Amino acid sequence: MNPQLVRITAQLQLALAVFMAVGCSPAQPFFLNESPDLKYYLNSATKIEYPDVDVASLPDTTESVEPLRIGNHNYQFWDLSMEQCVHIALNNAKFFVTTGGNSESRQNVAAQFTSSSADQLGSIYDVAISQTTTQSVGLTVDGAGNRTLPRGVLRANQIGGVEDALAEFDAQASAFISYNTTDRPRNTGFANTVNPPLSEADDVTQQAALSKRSATGGVFTVREQIIYSRNNVDTTGGFARSTPSDYTAILEAQIQHPLMRNRGTMVNRIPVVLASLNEDIELTDYEIQVRNLVRDVEVAYWDLHVAYRNVATAVVGRNSAQATQYFAKLQFDGGTGTQQEYAQAKGQYFQFKSRLSAALAGSNLPGDDRFGVYGRERLLREVLGIAPTDGRLIRPTDEPSLARVEFDWDEINSEMLYLSPELRRGRIIVKQRELETISAKNQILPEVNLSLLYRWVGVGDELGPSKRSRVPAPAAGSSAIGELTGGDFQEAGIRLDFTPSAMGARRERSRIRNSQLREQHSRAYIQEAERLLVSQMSDAIAKVYTHYDQININAQQWQAAETEVTARLAEFELGRSPINTVLQSQQRRADAELAYFRALGEYNKSIGYVDYLKGTSLANSSITLAEGPWNKKAYWDALERARERSAGRHKVYGVSRPGVVRRGPVGDAATAHQMRSGVATDGSLVPPVDELADPSIMDAMGTETDVDMQPTHIPSQPLSELGNNMMDVLSPSPEPTTTVPSDNFDSKIFHEPTTAPVPTPALKGPNVNEIPAPEPEPDTQAALPRVIRQLNYQEPIQQATEPTRRQIGDVNASSGANVPSQVPDDDNTFQPVRRKPIPTH
Repeated sequence: MNPQLVRITAQLQLALAVFMAVGCSPAQPFFLNESPDLKYYLNSATKIEYPDVDVASLPDTTESVEPLRIGNHNYQFWDLSMEQCVHIALNNAKFFVTTGGNSESRQNVAAQFTSSSADQLGSIYDVAISQTTTQSVGLTVDGAGNRTLPRGVLRANQIGGVEDALAEFDAQASAFISYNTTDRPRNTGFANTVNPPLSEADDVTQQAALSKRSATGGVFTVREQIIYSRNNVDTTGGFARSTPSDYTAILEAQIQHPLMRNRGTMVNRIPVVLASLNEDIELTDYEIQVRNLVRDVEVAYWDLHVAYRNVATAVVGRNSAQATQYFAKLQFDGGTGTQQEYAQAKGQYFQFKSRLSAALAGSNLPGDDRFGVYGRERLLREVLGIAPTDGRLIRPTDEPSLARVEFDWDEINSEMLYLSPELRRGRIIVKQRELETISAKNQILPEVNLSLLYRWVGVGDELGPSKRSRVPAPAAGSSAIGELTGGDFQEAGIRLDFTPSAMGARRERSRIRNSQLREQHSRAYIQEAERLLVSQMSDAIAKVYTHYDQININAQQWQAAETEVTARLAEFELGRSPINTVLQSQQRRADAELAYFRALGEYNKSIGYVDYLKGTSLANSSITLAEGPWNKKAYWDALERARERSAGRHKVYGVSRPGVVRRGPVGDAATAHQMRSGVATDGSLVPPVDELADPSIMDAMGTETDVDMQPTHIPSQPLSELGNNMMDVLSPSPEPTTTVPSDNFDSKIFHEPTTAPVPTPALKGPNVNEIPAPEPEPDTQAALPRVIRQLNYQEPIQQATEPTRRQIGDVNASSGANVPSQVPDDDNTFQPVRRKPIPTH
């Protein structure tokens, strides 16, 4: 062929290919059998789609009713004790709606919970999930069916539980069967009858092995093989082969054992112990979450109690301000008062009315309770795990304790340092670091592995029993299994592998140093955590005494404010005192009353916080953590294994056995104290003694030493005795008999009132809408004393001194005036009606 013609033809083909690829290529390709509906085409790769998952909602979610708020007070009281609340919370807890740590101030986690993933939150499933977590890499064997030597799990942050770590010592079976054919020419002479030029063969190999790793680090393997071979080698004359095919049966027993690195039960069981310690950490975290949940329930319970008291205080202040406004109106109508005094009294009335609204439903305005009774009740429901609204309003039935609790400092320190779950968790980590250091030191040793192999072999023309008796291999009719069981052919092998660390062993030495530093790091953390935990306990104990002292001080302040309000109101009614002093005294009384109940609530929370820090809060609530019931089959299997172990022979591993990792179950508070002092006592109730009564302390504080600072008993009415709904709380006592139409001031807060106001510092207060009714005109000297007698306060701390009471009674008896009629107008003000001036004598 002409070379030039071939070259020209190739160039034309190349040019044509380029022209077709570039010049004549269409903008859109053409496809045969193209479908017009493009059923396999999606015009977007990413879009938001809803998952096809069906999760049944809880009844507390779907059956929740409209929230309680201003304008919606449709509910009945649900009286619950602290114990009942804790019981409900623990029964409903699947996820723990709480925060971590041991801070005294807790925060609501509803927003954090809904914006987090399930793996970031504590739940009742965490321990079981930790126990059943496994590694992604399964047990591996080599081509001969031998288990590979340890995978080098050296750290406590390994993935997997105890069962996964124990799986390293499970027996692993493996098997394979392979078939290969050979059909190829060979470079031999055509006259060669031993190795013909065309090679044809069939080879079949079957293997089954069982390999197990021991606690000492060795690997034991039992293996069998059957090899079948057939080829076209000439069997004539018996020069090359006796038979066209043959079977080889092999039975092997092999032992591989490390002599230096990874030798001994101590090193090989470290991953199991680390996994078990990880489970201990999960159990400790679970205990912390349960403890925090109980703590949050207690705090929410007392906060709700204080919120109720805040409502009662606002009711008392509102009623008192309404009464003051009423008398200011009388004086203004009679010409003895001023517009400024009346406006000031009216402004304070609306101030207390706003305070009542915020105390009931919450407010974000400065100075108001963020949640109120309704909000605090919702927060309690969140930690209880129930619907936010179900037609009932939780009302605490337990009253806060006024008993003075005395703690022994050495005792609570001993309990705290032993029982604190945070410190116990840190000590578990220290033990993990110790085991990691042992494992790291072992890895610097050279890897010296000894392998022993013993093999039984049988070769024959047939695999199974021979057709003729005792035909020796490899004669025709011989049996491979027969030769194997005869034991005539045995082989043995021994192998020693030596692999030292890299020159200088930098990685191994760095691992040892890192493990030692991490161990010291964890030990230093425990020391600092103990020191700071003692500091937290010091602050908690100090607050217990401070809050108890605040109870006494605020009680005295409340008593003084009650006396002042009673006296100043009586003087104001007679025109002897400006209204400004009356309003200020009423404000001080409301603040003192609220401060007393807040101090009482904080005192009870402080006592609970001391138990919280020293690790006895769950025990004090009769809460114990224990393993739940297993399936009956599990108990039967465990009993069978126990019987099996008791029937076996005990083997002593000597110095290679693991050391002590745990000291036994966690004891109680008495055990903690006995470990340090040998004596255990409980926190004791002591008679109330005021430390500020000490003259030296009083002088140092710049306070008069003759002031009566002894604790005063406050006979407050329990919340459970306030009635069946909020109307009973916000309505007055049924003592007054006069009625007037409502002025609709609080129609959006509660129902319309019908009775006259009777201010009282007890929780059962009158309604804001109730205004004294007009008296008949002729009886001008009897109406006002009656109203004044109705406005005399029932002092909750102690009655005023006898001369004061006589003086107030004499003034009331000598005064009188008509009660003006009151009609509300559009701007919620009283229409003035002129009456006779109030006598000032």
